[in-house]
Amino acid sequence: MRFRTWAALAGVATLTVLLAGCGEVGYLWQAAGGQLDLLRRARPVADVLADPATPTGVRRKLQLAADVRAYAVAPTSAGGLGLPDHGSFLKYVDVGRPYVVWNVFSAPEFSTALDTSCFPIAGCVGYRGYFSEAGAQAYAQQRRAAGRDVNVGGVSAYSTLGYLKDPLLSTMLLYPDATLIRTVIHELSHPSLYVPGDTVFNESYATTIEEEGTRRWLAAHGTPELRGQDTLAQERAAGFQTLLLDARHELEALYAQTLPEAEMRPRKAAILTALNSRYAALKANWGGYAGYDDFFARGVNNATLGAVAAYATMVPDFQALLARVGNDIPAFIAAATVCAKRPQPERAACLRGP
Repeated sequence: MRFRTWAALAGVATLTVLLAGCGEVGYLWQAAGGQLDLLRRARPVADVLADPATPTGVRRKLQLAADVRAYAVAPTSAGGLGLPDHGSFLKYVDVGRPYVVWNVFSAPEFSTALDTSCFPIAGCVGYRGYFSEAGAQAYAQQRRAAGRDVNVGGVSAYSTLGYLKDPLLSTMLLYPDATLIRTVIHELSHPSLYVPGDTVFNESYATTIEEEGTRRWLAAHGTPELRGQDTLAQERAAGFQTLLLDARHELEALYAQTLPEAEMRPRKAAILTALNSRYAALKANWGGYAGYDDFFARGVNNATLGAVAAYATMVPDFQALLARVGNDIPAFIAAATVCAKRPQPERAACLRGP
């Protein structure tokens, strides 16, 4: 499962703690060590492709990722997207574990507002990332002991915003082909524009490029089967997100009431129980597709739903901007950069234009 909340934002904190001059030494150390380990073990993609010991499945996925990368950074005059080339995804590393990073989300018992950690470049983000599951679980237990709702989620891909040359990760190759294509384009778009502390802006921006880039790539290079795979995956993802956002809105309405905690708790539990029932119905409607089972198996709570922020909220605004510049990606980046410099309350209006 690739869940945007975790997949796209993970690793930003990792980069910023590497650059920070203060903070918790243990956390800084694991972040620096984990990132440097990946860079140290990375091999050029060309070498991995040429290596006869490379498994056939890995070779095929790497070639697909390499083709999509080349398309994404090729100039528009050559039929590409024209994304800036920061040197990422030219190397590959076998992570050797199911996820590259584990993110810990926490929230108060009666709020879906995530607890935040603030860093010099990323701004304030609603999670802490760990390169070891044990480290993530240890921090999660501290948050639980403090009375918080907690969720720990594995991450398969992230961007360091162009400050480092990110390698392709073995965890990314576990994605279906259509999702791998989207991930490569999405992550390559992040370094072109990032506003510290404005998750909705950053994710909506990258999602807009992902949507347009994937559409173009599938039209030019995709098979009917691959296009169908992508359509089905996006339909399921939309249904899943709607399910969670509806439950989040129900909880927020509950928490807005001035009720005694003893009354609030059973009402909260009822909403979460109903969410699980609605997921079972949605799954049945999908013919038993179980791609989101692990998400629910970890338990859904305030932290889980807080992480399901409406990261695509501003996508229609960005799409309006893209249309105004004739769907030209470099022109879109330049125009979005102008809006990014405006105060946060003015950015959406800037994107929509006069």
